[in-house]
Amino acid sequence: MTIQNQRAAALFENAIDVNNLIYDTDSYKLSHYSQYPEGTEYVSSYIEPRRAWGDMDKVVFFGLQMELAKLAGCVVTQAMLDEATPFLKAHGFDIYIAGWQHIIDAHQGRLPVLIEALPEGTIAPVAVPQLRIQNTDPACFWLVSYLETRLLRAVWYASTVCSLSYGVMKSIRAAMIVTDGSAEGAEFKLHDFGARGAASFEAAAIGGAAHLVNAQGTDTVAALVYARNYYGADMAGFSIPASEHSTMTAAGPNGEMDQMRRFMQANPSGIIACVSDSYDLMRAVRDYWGGELRNDVLARDGVLVVRPDSGDPIQIVPDVIEALMAKFGYSTTAQGYRLLHEKVRVIQGDGVNRHSIVDIMQAMMQRGLAIGNIAFGMGGGLLQKLDRDSFGYAMKASALYRNGVWYDVFKDPVTANDSKTSRKGIQGAMRSDSGSLVARPAANIPKGADALVPVFRDGRILVLHRFEDIRRRAWPTAS
Repeated sequence: MTIQNQRAAALFENAIDVNNLIYDTDSYKLSHYSQYPEGTEYVSSYIEPRRAWGDMDKVVFFGLQMELAKLAGCVVTQAMLDEATPFLKAHGFDIYIAGWQHIIDAHQGRLPVLIEALPEGTIAPVAVPQLRIQNTDPACFWLVSYLETRLLRAVWYASTVCSLSYGVMKSIRAAMIVTDGSAEGAEFKLHDFGARGAASFEAAAIGGAAHLVNAQGTDTVAALVYARNYYGADMAGFSIPASEHSTMTAAGPNGEMDQMRRFMQANPSGIIACVSDSYDLMRAVRDYWGGELRNDVLARDGVLVVRPDSGDPIQIVPDVIEALMAKFGYSTTAQGYRLLHEKVRVIQGDGVNRHSIVDIMQAMMQRGLAIGNIAFGMGGGLLQKLDRDSFGYAMKASALYRNGVWYDVFKDPVTANDSKTSRKGIQGAMRSDSGSLVARPAANIPKGADALVPVFRDGRILVLHRFEDIRRRAWPTAS
């Protein structure tokens, strides 16, 4: 959106440019330019997830390229500085006018920083640096920390969603191999229902794109836009016609079955999903789908996916699957688990999170039901119910160059009992002899072996990751 359009959307005169990079930081950082020791020329900082999130101790790095696209080129103008100076003065700060003017005059508004990072889609243990940033102009040592707010936000959110989705998909694939003999079709077993529960369009787009690294099912259209615009994906995800309660209840309780029939007639082929608990779920399963509408379901050139949407899913999901089996029949996999007639499946979207999915699958397996019967729709649990502390993400300064010498920069608060001790010196990451990524001081990494590679320098993006390459990096052996 252009600056003019952003301002046009404002409701009052004297609107402020929301795209002004100078505003995208924490207020207190406006004062930091004067707090560094005399003679400071360079600052090196790193980003890492510091701890495991429950049983998830690996993180899929994703999302930086979307932010780099916004940082590339001329991103600071004279108009931005002229606007920000009095505005932030009223906020309580005399901003570093000379520093910003230097960026405008000496660098044509481009950011004089070097950003090095893991290739997106890389899976690394927690406590391994994912990004390193350093200024390239000694007059701009203050800029590294200034950019922390937006860089950390860009990395922690997308990587946390991607890692959550990855962990759930691993669980689904593992269960499918046990009950179905393969993970074929797993990429459509976890569907993104999260757009309406996200904090904003941008959050839905970023988080939704992060999920699509691991799966191909989504109802978050914004994610498709970001996956194409920032990663070159022609079409990163897919969806199907589906009903909601407003359509299924539009004709009242006595008209529910007619609405179901109308839905099928409007979609004579392909996969469709129909919410079926508007009034009486089991009546809908037994008397409507498995009774009056059974022949229509079997005659369709496609698959009906029945959606329960209330009750305890650990009980409801197996009950619905078995009730459908009683009406439509089933086969038995080579592994000894029952699989519904090919014309019928189930999707569960209510009460779904990374823990309940595992619990539901365990309940199904205990009752001899194949995981191929079910798909999951995950909303707030996928895009919203997480935060920066989930993996303990942080960006920390670790080295400072002044008066011709590099100095270690770190914190080690006694009251934190070592839980907040940060790394010393310029940081990097490398592959150990076992092939796993480990944290190492950059000085201790052999030349060419640092896993953090240059991706951005002085306003230019140096590496462009394509979506299909990110997927292959995260899932090198996916079937």
